[in-house]
Amino acid sequence: MSASHARIWVGIDAGKGHHWAVAVDADGETLFSTKVINDEAQILALIETARERAAEVRWTVDISGRASTLLLALLVTHGQQVVHVPGRTVNRMSGAYKGEGKTDAKDARVIADQARMRRDFAPLDTPPELVSVLQVLTHHRADLIADLVRLINRLRDLLVGICPALERAFDYSAAKGPVVMLTEYQTPAALRRIGVKRLSIWLERRKVRGAGTVAAKAVEAAQAQQIALPGEKRAAKLVCDLAHQLLALDERIKDNDREIRETFRTDERAEIIESMPGMGPVLGAEFVAVVGDLSGYRDAGRLPSHAGLAPVPRDSGRRTGNMHRPKRYNRRLRWLFSMSAQTAMMRPGPSRDYYLKKRGEGLLHTQALLALARRRVDVLWAMLRDKRLFTSTPPVTQAA
Repeated sequence: MSASHARIWVGIDAGKGHHWAVAVDADGETLFSTKVINDEAQILALIETARERAAEVRWTVDISGRASTLLLALLVTHGQQVVHVPGRTVNRMSGAYKGEGKTDAKDARVIADQARMRRDFAPLDTPPELVSVLQVLTHHRADLIADLVRLINRLRDLLVGICPALERAFDYSAAKGPVVMLTEYQTPAALRRIGVKRLSIWLERRKVRGAGTVAAKAVEAAQAQQIALPGEKRAAKLVCDLAHQLLALDERIKDNDREIRETFRTDERAEIIESMPGMGPVLGAEFVAVVGDLSGYRDAGRLPSHAGLAPVPRDSGRRTGNMHRPKRYNRRLRWLFSMSAQTAMMRPGPSRDYYLKKRGEGLLHTQALLALARRRVDVLWAMLRDKRLFTSTPPVTQAA
């Protein structure tokens, strides 16, 4: 048990409640396999045990998210080298090992063995405080938007059972006025009783934009239905409750967006990123939360590859030049570049000119949009590299 090795590899199958750690030597022999509670004292004991077994310890984890935050922080603080083995790699390589069973111990063994045999896994480090805060805020915003969509869908479903014409009359996801109206008036009979004039005054007192238009459309929809549908009263109470929840959730999203904007603009790169058309503070914060300080991207080609905007070859035999859309990429990064490109191409400028050029070459809308997003990744990379704000005309190359 006290034999010392020059180098060992420790693979950790991370989890929320506990981790499983397996150490292997240069020959692939297992040195120890143990369960470690996700607790500071037990993780420190694991680090000390590994240090006693070898002069150099290489650590490998399969999860780089919240479940392994404490583990990574303690490893980095104690000067340990950590790399990340993707879960897809672990899943596929498990089939090459003896036995069909799947256990945490086996996964940790595979993780350690892959790190021993390969040198191309990405190193891990604890992100800066700013990046960590933006990750928390942007993930929370995604959860709030998902809740908003869910509430709107439930609201519309209930309104169909009360008055289909009223459900069709408004886009409740884009306008706040109709939602305010539903906090008090949900049924056709109630809308007919109050009438257009009094409903308009009621909405104006609550600072609803276009109160007259909202009132007219609502009463017109109510006039189209004279019958009361079964379960209308109970459904109306649920619509009232959902409308109040939507208004409260909208305020929470606004507060979250304001905090994202204020936090993002403390980054020295914020002004450069926001100067690019289509990159507002929310998308800029998403970008910083995903890429960090760009130290994980050795050149300009790695960023579009991570975003799934660079085609990958799929050649075989004499079939060459066969390019396909990648399957392994960061969905969030691809989404933010696509949203940025779509926003930019709707306004006059070089982005719209490039989009129209691609459409003129026969590309479909989605293809032209992805081509524009790919081009904008290179532009953003160059801006951050040179610390230069965006300009519609390219910079003049200086003679050496």
